Amino acid sequence: MHQFAIEPIFGSDWAIAGHNIAFTNSALWMLIAGICLWIFMIGGMKREVVPGRWQMAVETMTGFIDDLLEANMGKEGRKYVPYVFTLFMFILFANLLGLIPLPLAMAGVHAFTFTSHFTVTGVLAIMTFAIVLTVGFWKHGLHFFSLFVPHGTPTLMIPLIFVIELISFLFRPFSLGLRLFVAMMSGHVLLEVLSSFVIDAANAGPAYGVLIGGPSFILMIAICALELLVAGIQAYVFALLTSLYINDAEHLH
Repeated sequence: MHQFAIEPIFGSDWAIAGHNIAFTNSALWMLIAGICLWIFMIGGMKREVVPGRWQMAVETMTGFIDDLLEANMGKEGRKYVPYVFTLFMFILFANLLGLIPLPLAMAGVHAFTFTSHFTVTGVLAIMTFAIVLTVGFWKHGLHFFSLFVPHGTPTLMIPLIFVIELISFLFRPFSLGLRLFVAMMSGHVLLEVLSSFVIDAANAGPAYGVLIGGPSFILMIAICALELLVAGIQAYVFALLTSLYINDAEHLH
């Protein structure tokens, strides 16, 4: 399970005020994902009259996020396009980079899916909810708390409903980060288990290799294809829920 282990790079003795700040493999792949996102955007900002494939890809993705926000928030959602687009693409690149095939691993470089760690997905979720709370209180003040009392709630039920809705709201960042973390970790664990079947069966002999290793390898290929789909779906779900939560802060639905 090497791909889930966070290990220091360039030495582990970096510290500030007694706190270890070693540069890890997780940080390295976050940096790589950030660079990929930056290159993707820079390459698509040529604004040519007849766009090339790269520019068209960037415009397609920004248009996709713009449509997503407009569908959930109306025209007011456009001001959140930069944040939601960056969040979506960063998660998408992170998920896809974690699926880099075997030849790179054989060269001694191991792909690392940092979205399979709750510390990362949790921070992304907290960033979203910091925006939700900031927008909610900035735009509505203390009236923001009316979000926790649905319209038409009987007066006697207001205290109970308020507490239930508040607890549900406070669990949103946890569930938002947990959903992405579980989806990415479970898929990679399944691939690790199947790959161990292939290796152990091959080492056990030709018969085991054919009867156990062969089907496991075919299933691995199918799971890899599924993981590519999951990588996109999870990035989309994170962006979609982000837009819905920000919409609650904007309109108090």
